[in-house]
Amino acid sequence: MARSVWKGPFVDGYLLNKAEAARASTRNEIIKIWSRRSTILPQFVGLTFGVYNGKKFIPVQVSENMVGHKFGEFSPTRTFTGHSSDKKAKRG
Repeated sequence: MARSVWKGPFVDGYLLNKAEAARASTRNEIIKIWSRRSTILPQFVGLTFGVYNGKKFIPVQVSENMVGHKFGEFSPTRTFTGHSSDKKAKRG
């Protein structure tokens, strides 16, 4: 279910502070975040965030098309290793 419009998008408070500090420093560094549930805002466009997936930080370069989505959508937590081969099918 979607979030109510009158509440506005959810963004952790520390995330806004980190983004403003990165804009002020003008250095191209990765901002490490753990908040996968936060919504990407227009202020974040052009910044690079390291989104934690439970094991490592996945670098996410925010573009205009990502605005409105969640950070967790761009940092997969599971790795698909492929289907195991069916040994019965090979014999027959």
